Amino acid sequence: MTTQEKIEKSLERMMYASRWLLAPIYMGLSLALFALSVKFFQELFHFLPHILEVGESDLTLIILNLIDLSLVGSLIVIVMFSGYENFVSQMNICDSAEKLDWLGEHDYGSLKMKVAASIVAISSIRLLKIFMNIHETANDKLMWYVIIHLTLVISALLMGYLDKMSKH
Repeated sequence: MTTQEKIEKSLERMMYASRWLLAPIYMGLSLALFALSVKFFQELFHFLPHILEVGESDLTLIILNLIDLSLVGSLIVIVMFSGYENFVSQMNICDSAEKLDWLGEHDYGSLKMKVAASIVAISSIRLLKIFMNIHETANDKLMWYVIIHLTLVISALLMGYLDKMSKH
């Protein structure tokens, strides 16, 4: 083996091993998930004592906020697990343990689509919350919220279309 081949092989091994630098990042996402859970329960505990005093539209806004937080949490889990499995290592979960059905089945393209769909769903909920308090929102801000949401929707559709085209 020549010196050049040895150097090339060493570089390739180092590059391949560097994928483990992502592992702490995915672990950090679990801390972000914990922080989001604290925020979820903080919102819930602030709301529960006043449940009988809250009007229907305010109740809907509070529930939409809780749904929004749960969607962000789900997005974190999808990115954390799928990203780890796609870029670092397969998860070795014993057969007797509960295992998520989708774990190990998402490639980078489907992960990208799930993230885009989640972002559109989160944006939809936020836009709905704005529409429910439309009297508190200036028209120019409302227009920008709609434009940004439509941009996210169109981007997700185009990514899906390009992903479908690349698979054919």
